Amino acid sequence: MSSLNAQSRIAPAPSQLGALPKCTLVDLTDVPRVGFRGADSTAYLLARGFVLPDAPNRAVTQADGSHVAQLSQSEYLILGSLHDRGERIAGEEARWEMDHSANYLLPREDSHAWLQLSGDHIAHVMSKLCGVDLRQQTFASGAVAQTSAARINVIVINLGSTSIPAFQILCDRASLEYFKNAMLDAMGECDGRLLGIEALS
Repeated sequence: MSSLNAQSRIAPAPSQLGALPKCTLVDLTDVPRVGFRGADSTAYLLARGFVLPDAPNRAVTQADGSHVAQLSQSEYLILGSLHDRGERIAGEEARWEMDHSANYLLPREDSHAWLQLSGDHIAHVMSKLCGVDLRQQTFASGAVAQTSAARINVIVINLGSTSIPAFQILCDRASLEYFKNAMLDAMGECDGRLLGIEALS
């Protein structure tokens, strides 16, 4: 694997590129995210106005652009919206208080890094790192896979569309630079580029 630091492979902003490359990686680790777990978490999130998936290992995009992924019968992961840079989700984390209900806060900003892989070749790129078939026909929009890639545990969420394929990938935050470089190496034959978060504005 190349030892080249990921930061040295950041592409110019899209305005300089003229058009987005066919395969891009964006580091969203600075955008707030949070988790909730417990028998009462479903009721709590519904009361907070979230639309929830209808089954585990599914994800739903909210009206404000945030995303709720259900990881098990009683555990949820919420990714902040780029529209408000995660302000709503940061507020949900700050607002939570321990009470008598079985609904427990799982801070995820310290534990999980967050990358977005997008473009026409994302399933091919992931096939080099992950044993799970993430092609559209088997891993449709809204699907969640809790698996391993590049030998570390990851959560892969398909939040793209047929016209704009995109995976949200969460990994151990301490492994971010290693995993980012592994992703960029896998993207090499597709002319993959690392873009700054401003590219998604």
